[in-house]
Amino acid sequence: MQVSLTAPNSVQYLQPTGLFINNEFVASKSGQTLSTIDPATEKEITTVHAAGADDIDIAVAAARSALKHPSWRKLPGTARGKLMLRLADLIEENANILATIETWDNGKPYQQAVAFDIRAAADAFRYYAGWADKVQGSVIETTPEKLAYTIREPVGVCGQIIPWNFPLVMAAWKLGPALACGNTVVLKPAEQTPLSALYLATLIKQAGFPPGVVNVVNGLGRVAGATIASHLGVDKIAFTGSTQTAREIMKLAAINLKSVTLEAGGKSPLLVFPDADFDSAVTWAHIGVMYNQGQVCTATSRILVHEDIYDKFVESFKQKVATVSTLGDPFKDVTFQGPQVTKAQFDRVLSYIEAGKSEGATLIHGGTAYKDFNGKGFFVEPTIFTNVTDDMKVYREEVFGPFAVVSSFKSEEEAVRRANDSVFGLGASVFTKDVKRAHRVAADIEAGMVWINSSNDSDFRIPFGGVKQSGIGRELGEAGLEAYTNIKAVHVNLQ
Repeated sequence: MQVSLTAPNSVQYLQPTGLFINNEFVASKSGQTLSTIDPATEKEITTVHAAGADDIDIAVAAARSALKHPSWRKLPGTARGKLMLRLADLIEENANILATIETWDNGKPYQQAVAFDIRAAADAFRYYAGWADKVQGSVIETTPEKLAYTIREPVGVCGQIIPWNFPLVMAAWKLGPALACGNTVVLKPAEQTPLSALYLATLIKQAGFPPGVVNVVNGLGRVAGATIASHLGVDKIAFTGSTQTAREIMKLAAINLKSVTLEAGGKSPLLVFPDADFDSAVTWAHIGVMYNQGQVCTATSRILVHEDIYDKFVESFKQKVATVSTLGDPFKDVTFQGPQVTKAQFDRVLSYIEAGKSEGATLIHGGTAYKDFNGKGFFVEPTIFTNVTDDMKVYREEVFGPFAVVSSFKSEEEAVRRANDSVFGLGASVFTKDVKRAHRVAADIEAGMVWINSSNDSDFRIPFGGVKQSGIGRELGEAGLEAYTNIKAVHVNLQ
């Protein structure tokens, strides 16, 4: 269940292609496979086995067995933490291979994969390793006749469905708290980007995790993902992806009232007030929407700028994007923006560009496919629209690409009202030097996260998640543990 691959940056390694169940790579029962495509060249990298319903049954049974086995169930939290620390070390030791896989499979620039994705994955496992022996209950004072206390127990078998924009990082965000709390996992990578999760599985085994604790099952969302979400042997679902898919997962999970954590879509606003540090606002606005090819759920893609500095901001933002957003070979150090992850995503971004034009918005930068690298690849020039009204499709809907709309506002009240006029509520950014205004606006904005004078610089120690149709629950930080434990109350009669 492995193939020998030589990546474009000359890294040669064995890439697992089977389903990872009970610490072994196995073929799918159906014999179905998925092709994974290099989005920079449009060439096939390899094929991987695709799980069907029978395979999911086997993986869930393995996770259920491991949950009850003394090798995991009786393992002290400190020992679980040591396994996770070893896994973090292995991720860093294999940083070159993992970053190469992410870049090849996903299209993100290699230097960004090394600097962020690999580090963030290792950091998440180390952080939750520290929590593994600190997931504690409490004693509750009642009366002298009663002793009452709580125990925090694992939820059970957790189905985790990973997106394609940050494959390794999102796996770590979900696996970290689940394993720290003593759960077992059936993890489904995105069908577009399965390779890094499969390689991570080899490191999980190497770290010493018992068989069945983590199972990785590639497959189509409508088959493998839907089966996991509706499986009676799965106790919890954690999902990151589109709002539309999140709704479907909630419906499927209702069959046995699974606990759900959903991190869904966004159309995050970035507000720039006239007293802001201008150059900093322009820099962060660029990072907030163009980083990772704009394929970021919290991308601050609705930029609202006070009318006093609007024209100056638009010109400076345009210049920043034109100067910094270097497109091309994702393995080159100078590249800031690689290709969109798939042809479907490439077409989606281009369709929104056409929608912006047809709705009467003004295209001031980009807006076309880019084929200057090798005549191939799913590259889209970073795109900026102005003269955008709040009822336009490009203002209201998530594009998930290097695509920003810029509009002006007159007052703080207007800025907050327009920022909140959305079905989404994932993130928001506020740029101002007025500390009172900063905290006032942060409190008034309807979002799970607000950055003041920055954008999208999330941290593994700080809760991450949204409100409204951007999701349910939180990941990261201490709050990320809550989704992976049940509280059992124990009443002791002392009479």
